[in-house]
Amino acid sequence: MSYTYDNLIIGGGPAGYTAALYAARAGLDTAVLEKMSAGGQMGLTDIIDNYPGFPEGVDGFTLGMNMQLQAERFGAKTLFEDVVGVDFTDPAVKKVMTAYNTYTARTVIIATGANPRELGLPNERALTGKGVHYCAHCDGRFYKGKTVAVVGGGNSAVSDALYLSRVTEKVYVIHRRDTLRATKIYHEPLMKAENVEFIWDSAVTEILSDGRVTGVKVKNLKDGSEREVAFSGLFVSIGRKPATEFLGNALELDSYGYIVADESTRTSVPGVFAVGDVRTKALRQVVTAVADGATAIHYTEEFLHK
Repeated sequence: MSYTYDNLIIGGGPAGYTAALYAARAGLDTAVLEKMSAGGQMGLTDIIDNYPGFPEGVDGFTLGMNMQLQAERFGAKTLFEDVVGVDFTDPAVKKVMTAYNTYTARTVIIATGANPRELGLPNERALTGKGVHYCAHCDGRFYKGKTVAVVGGGNSAVSDALYLSRVTEKVYVIHRRDTLRATKIYHEPLMKAENVEFIWDSAVTEILSDGRVTGVKVKNLKDGSEREVAFSGLFVSIGRKPATEFLGNALELDSYGYIVADESTRTSVPGVFAVGDVRTKALRQVVTAVADGATAIHYTEEFLHK
């Protein structure tokens, strides 16, 4: 008979390892299934300035590794395997399948996060961190006094552009349409920002670089004309894609693919919880992910005690 954990956590980002820490300290036999390394998307961030307790900031990789070590100090295990499927049909024992093994647990916490949507251009990934960014609040401060561009027209893009307008010299907003898709309340402050220039009806066709981003080529989608726009930093804000493909139809998802779960982190299946960026929520930050992890263990214990 296979071993059954009290709690399995899928994903080793800040939400996952906070849950592991709280679970282990509560005496639950818990393990984290992580396909790469501790920290998730946080691990790719050079400096995190908005996480409490680090007045000089902290790099995401170090913070992620420290979260893993802290959880393991109390007995949590880390299993470096990629989860490919789940079976939550048995109310007593949940199954989690990786490429090599099948694990069973009485409760499961999903902390797989959400990945930024990319433009899909050839050199985009090679230039990530070298002028291409997906989080203005994480990396915008590196462009103080410089010119940057934001691609997108939704709420996230407008929020990024407003933030960047306060810390950079100039912001280009490149959008495929002739109006913003963002909620109307965001429009006026962005339109009033004197250092914001809109490039409407346009798509980025090429990222220009000399080892670092120097600008982009954009194509006007109405008349087909092309132009080059010079700047130092490109912030891509065209949405995020939750990492939920492995779930199949096991849980209720919203229209964007996020796991439906409220502030209790409970999902549509009793004993299964969703934390961090993968669940429906208003704000996706490291600090809210950590809060989710602690909350999930409170309700995990409640479920197990029943």
